[in-house]
Order: sequence, then C-alpha cells, then structure tokens
Amino acid sequence: MAQTLIQKIDYGWRLLATAISFISFGIGGVMLWLLVFPLLAIWPGSRAEKAGRGQYTVHLSFYVFIGLMHRLGVMSYEVIGLEKLNRPRQLIVANHPTLVDVVFLISRIKQANCIVKASLWHNPAMRGPILNAGYISNADSETMVNDCATWLQNGGTMIIFPEGTRSVPGQPYRFQRGAAAIALQADSIITPVTLTCKPSTLTKTQAWYQIPQRRFHLQMIVGEDIELQPFRELQPRSIAVRRLTQYLQDYFTQQRERHERDGN
Repeated sequence: MAQTLIQKIDYGWRLLATAISFISFGIGGVMLWLLVFPLLAIWPGSRAEKAGRGQYTVHLSFYVFIGLMHRLGVMSYEVIGLEKLNRPRQLIVANHPTLVDVVFLISRIKQANCIVKASLWHNPAMRGPILNAGYISNADSETMVNDCATWLQNGGTMIIFPEGTRSVPGQPYRFQRGAAAIALQADSIITPVTLTCKPSTLTKTQAWYQIPQRRFHLQMIVGEDIELQPFRELQPRSIAVRRLTQYLQDYFTQQRERHERDGN
C-alpha cells in the first residue's frame, strides 16, 4: 500500500516536472528570440561569426535545459566518448529515438549547425534559435546539401539525423540519403553517435504527457570515425551515396540490436 502510494506520488511529480520542463523550454525560446539574439545580431562580425555565437548560445541554453530535467528527476543520462566530438569539419550522424535527443546532443557540442524542418521556422519558441544560429532548412534538398557541405568545408560542425524524423519503436530504420551526400560532397569527418532511451518516451507516436513509469535514462555513445575512402572510390557518385547510406543504416541497426541483446 505504502509502496503504491510512493509510486503514484513519484509519477505525479514527474508528470508535473515534465510539464514545467516543456513550458520552460517554450518560454526560454521566446526570451532568447526577444532579448538575447537581438543583442547578438548587432554585435560586429561576419555572418559565420554571428552564426557561431548563436549556436553557442543555443548550446548553453540546451545545456541548462538538460540540467533542469535532470535535477527535476525527469531523466538521467550517460555520455561515452564525448572527447571524440567538437572537431572542425565533423559531420555527426545520429539515430533519433526521442524528442529530447536533439536537445541533448546540441547541449554537448559547443558550436554545431543542423538541419531543421521548414515548418519549425514558424514556431515562436524555435524561430529565434533557428534564424540566429544559421540552421539550415530542409525545404529544398539540393540547396540543403550544398549549404551543409559548404558549412563543413569552411571548418564547421554539422549534426544530422538520417532518419529525418524520430524513430518508430519496433520498426526498422529508414535512412534518407542526405547525410551520405553531404559527407561525400564535403569530404568531411563522419562520426556516428548512438542514442538510446530507456524506458522509451517522447517518441513520434507519444504525447509529452505519456510519461513512463520511471524516469528515463538517455545514453549517448560516440563511435569511431567512419572511413570514407572506400565510398569515394565508387562511381558514379549516386552509387557511393547509396552504399554509404546503407552502411550507416546497417551500423545503427547493429547498434540497436546489440543494445537490445545486452539489455543495457
């Protein structure tokens, strides 16, 4: 009886804490747009320098947000291989199991560009960070690939989720070819990052209030760089893009199977 009551209180608190977290995220995004980013915009510097300052600001705000969720008891987390990140000309390719993993990954990378859905440009909580961090829209695929490749060639860092959207639990990965096309065009470093969330939460099929019975644990494992030379040698480029996309999809499928097998 007492144990059941404790569990109900814990669940109720985490539901409230989750609501507080999402409200804080929305308010924070609007405040950044209205108060912080206008000051950064008038600060002297090139377009790339301004974008870098915007990205660092987003990184700090996301770092604080993850800390808030952790302290409120909504989540715990673990990072393995963080030292392999934050390098120039690095394309970070990750799977996408939960809504929070985007925020978590950016919170660990000081300056990174990323691709955002065109619809988010009209979201008041996201518009400020998107515009001032120089994030790249997916509205036109050819322009997107060119812009991402240029950013990497100029020494920047990119984060890409090849699925294009959150994973559907129990369904196989379906990777799009954008990440492979960008990596080969930019001739960049490509580093895989495997994200796992247990218990599963904030997936594509779940609302924010459908929280698990206990706080979720997010694990991030940074893998070794993927050697691009075998794919560069393939011709035409479309074949190379297809083969690299399949390689990435197989890699993350194997990582997920290993995780499920080991029960970690």
